[in-house]
Amino acid sequence: MPPDVSPISRLLEPRSIAVVGASARPGSFGDRMTRQAMSSPAAPRVHLVNPRYSQIGEVSCVPTLDDLDETVDLVMLGVPDPTLPEHLQRAADHGAGGAVIFGTAHGLGEQISSIANTAGMRLCGGGSMGFVNPARGIRALGYVERERLTPGGVAIVTHSGSTFSSMLRTHRALDFSIVVSAGQELVTSMPEYLDYALSLDETRVVGLFIETMRDADAMRRALAKAVERDVPVVALTVGGSPTGRALVQAHSGAIAGDDAVWEALFTAYGVHRASSLDELLDAVEMFAIGRRVRSGTPPDQLGIATVHDSGGERALVADRADALGVPFSPLADKTCEVLVELLDPGLVPSNPLDVWGRGSDTETLFTAAMSALDDDPGVAVVAAGLDLVEEYDGDKSYPRAITTVAARTDKPVVVLSNLASALDQRQAALLRSGGIPVLEGTDSGLKALRHLLDQAVPTVLPEPPQPDVERAARWREGIRRGLSGTEQLDLLAAYGISTAPTRCAENRDDAVAAAETLGLPVVLKTAAPEISHKTDAGGVHRGLADLDAVRAAYDDMAARLGPVVQVQHEVPPGVEVALGLVNDPMVGPIVVLALGGTLVEVMAQRVVTLPPVTASGAGELVARHPGLSTLLSGVRGAAAADVKALTAALVGLGQLAVELGDDLVALDVNPLICGPDGAVAVDALLLPRTASEG
Repeated sequence: MPPDVSPISRLLEPRSIAVVGASARPGSFGDRMTRQAMSSPAAPRVHLVNPRYSQIGEVSCVPTLDDLDETVDLVMLGVPDPTLPEHLQRAADHGAGGAVIFGTAHGLGEQISSIANTAGMRLCGGGSMGFVNPARGIRALGYVERERLTPGGVAIVTHSGSTFSSMLRTHRALDFSIVVSAGQELVTSMPEYLDYALSLDETRVVGLFIETMRDADAMRRALAKAVERDVPVVALTVGGSPTGRALVQAHSGAIAGDDAVWEALFTAYGVHRASSLDELLDAVEMFAIGRRVRSGTPPDQLGIATVHDSGGERALVADRADALGVPFSPLADKTCEVLVELLDPGLVPSNPLDVWGRGSDTETLFTAAMSALDDDPGVAVVAAGLDLVEEYDGDKSYPRAITTVAARTDKPVVVLSNLASALDQRQAALLRSGGIPVLEGTDSGLKALRHLLDQAVPTVLPEPPQPDVERAARWREGIRRGLSGTEQLDLLAAYGISTAPTRCAENRDDAVAAAETLGLPVVLKTAAPEISHKTDAGGVHRGLADLDAVRAAYDDMAARLGPVVQVQHEVPPGVEVALGLVNDPMVGPIVVLALGGTLVEVMAQRVVTLPPVTASGAGELVARHPGLSTLLSGVRGAAAADVKALTAALVGLGQLAVELGDDLVALDVNPLICGPDGAVAVDALLLPRTASEG
């Protein structure tokens, strides 16, 4: 292998290709492979391999790879599954740099991976449709795709073969830098393809269709590269991680759920998450052919303005935008004054804007209205909320008006269509060719606009934290030895999380003495190690305001749950919050924030992030939780809680995760009581990682 050629480059931009299983039979898989490889615009040297032929068309065909007069970069294996190991081993012995495995390779994965890894080969597949690399002029396919694929800014990596073909065949104005059907990723994983796509100057946006993640560390590095290059990544995930399935003891694991890994990862790296293929395509088109929001736009000006020719559809867009969290910009007084002069009587200058009255001079009306919205400094994006249907009288007023407005501004100008099935693709193609995205659906289009606004806020990757080596070593030893409930609170305190003063007691007299020392009122809790959730077991007595109450509570608890208890100074009431760590097998520790107390699973709304957690990141996490900010601000006369104390606790928990996360399966801090004078942890549950867990 030439020293200047990387293994992934030999796979994805080969200078020579061997088609193993080439065929002269029209329409056969071998025939399709051959034709696709030979139609590569880069004109790589293509060698045909099949012992049944000496020649296919005008091209010589050899029995085996051993009969070639050069070492090829890429081998396309269109052979039956049972023979895959034999042919791959021959390719490895030949010195090939990579191979495409089209077959499912059922039951052969470990053998195939071993052969390739031993030889340092990269593999696309198994179960792959192949790949196209328009940026470098390569077609390594077993299926017929468009003959001409103009190089462009869209990179797609997908586990789904059907999505691979659909993306290549869409009617949208998408030109690709590279499109890969990753399949089973027997050797080469999605992050490696992503990293390669980001190395191409052509790539402006990346779309990912993800079924699972096999190399989390590599994915983090690739996503960090996307942040550094300011290349938007739009991802659609199906299935989930196993985070919540085995963590029934810890509330954090239960409420994190199967989806936590994706939410945490994508939030940390600014990935735009799509919930459907329509949204994925709308967002990809937006970033590929449209404009970005002006650099440096203040956060309070990151809103859209839409203009409509229907009052009903205007209301529809307003309703759905509110539900999806897409902000409309408030209009300046000057903008409203201009609009009043344009609108028919009875129409109100507002955003979203309905301009349809008598319908006279449509082009002039829409041009003027959209121009007025564009001139408003508080508007970041201007959208024409039109169905863009076929006009049977040939009227082109709408596309002309939209094109005119786009030409006068550097702001993003888009079409937001509500009914994809009625969209006139000829008009859409005309607008797209002029760099105007046409979004094909109310929800998918609005979500794409939300992604466009989000991309305007730079993702800041936290600096790697400096661990306290001595602290980590001390507590790691304690975790492996086993920590009592009181010691678990001491662990939190060691990481800057305020805890309620607590003492352990093994008899009634010790419990009374502890209560006197801590100060009344106190809470009495069982310290039986086998009881994870004390409240559920009736193991908590609150509001013990005198020593007789302490004695009675102790006697009751000792009789039912054993003599060992915790005595804790009672913290004044406040908003009960749950913090947690969950050690996901794919990405490692995840920080969880939820409503706390006994409602932690009943009201299982949570937000998650990856450690480390910065102060600003903690604030954003709190703001993302539905309803939590309202509770913390004070409701029904309650005093506002100390949000800075809560964010400081999140920062401390993030540092704990960095230093000790690998030693934990999960950690609950529930509740953390947030009041006007601070945030205090009153209970903790730590699940250590055992030697068998690794």
